[in-house]
Amino acid sequence: MQNFVKIKSGTYRSSPLKDMIFPLIKPTSYGKRGAFVTVDASAVMNPDFKKIRVLIDSPTDVEPSSKDEYERLMGVGKKETKKPETTQQAMDRIKGRFEILDKMTDAVANGVVRGLIVSGPPGVGKSFGVEKILEEYDAMAKLGGVTKTEIVKGSMTPIGLYQTLYNNSNKGDILVFDDCDSILFDEVCLNMLKAVLDSGKKRTISWKAESQALRREGIPDRFEFAGGVIFITNVNFENVRSKKIQDHLAALMSRCHYIDLGMDSIEDKFLRINQIVRDGMLKEYGFSKEFEKEIINFMIKHSARLREVSLRMVLKIADLAQMDFDNWKEISESTCMRRINIYES
Repeated sequence: MQNFVKIKSGTYRSSPLKDMIFPLIKPTSYGKRGAFVTVDASAVMNPDFKKIRVLIDSPTDVEPSSKDEYERLMGVGKKETKKPETTQQAMDRIKGRFEILDKMTDAVANGVVRGLIVSGPPGVGKSFGVEKILEEYDAMAKLGGVTKTEIVKGSMTPIGLYQTLYNNSNKGDILVFDDCDSILFDEVCLNMLKAVLDSGKKRTISWKAESQALRREGIPDRFEFAGGVIFITNVNFENVRSKKIQDHLAALMSRCHYIDLGMDSIEDKFLRINQIVRDGMLKEYGFSKEFEKEIINFMIKHSARLREVSLRMVLKIADLAQMDFDNWKEISESTCMRRINIYES
């Protein structure tokens, strides 16, 4: 008899799974990465995901379910009221989200929008369109002898954030935070971020603690921020568990424009990859369309072992194919995939 479980909260390859029911293959076990439960996700994802291990924080994140609940969730036996989305429609849907991101970035560049938060999983091209538009904006600004945009990446201390905001506080300045998620988990940084992302006409930033570094740089302990800010993050603001951080993130979303690019599922990530490759991402390699499709199919087949499902991985594999066209699959298995061990099926 087939058993079913409801995963109240878990992750599969960094993608969140919440309140989902699966046929159970193996109950809660423990490995190097912590607790996990093995389930059949083929009906939810595709046949390649017949057996997956979902990471959980504790056994309480999993509870028994039933075949009836599973079929109800999957819509078995119900009359279809809407035609299922085709692959082409899904790809166009995802492309549409990024077109909206382009429009919002352009609005920040032109001062129409003051603050923008962009959330989405890593490796799907969140930064690409933003940087492309701002490069064009910056090229126009350089004609006047100035640089109007700055892209900041990596971790940052509160005082470093204060200095960066001051140096980009003039009207027309645009500050982009990319892969700076540590800011979201520092209360002092969060309060400054809330101030600069506020849609109000006047944004005042202050630093009341004693600082020799600020004095040496001639930076005042209070200034008006008149620039634009784009914060690009891998964190889904609506799925953060910490109640303390949730309140801050809710305040950020209420102060500025927030775009959730979605693509939390492996399927959506591959749709995004298909869309970008379809639009010419690998054009410079000179591959045929058939071979580009072969690279993507190779990634789909081995998605459970790939170190990440991302556009960066597409480029890595394309580089290997260009390096050694006859042996690119074997080389990719050695360099782009995790080894099979006791924690892998």
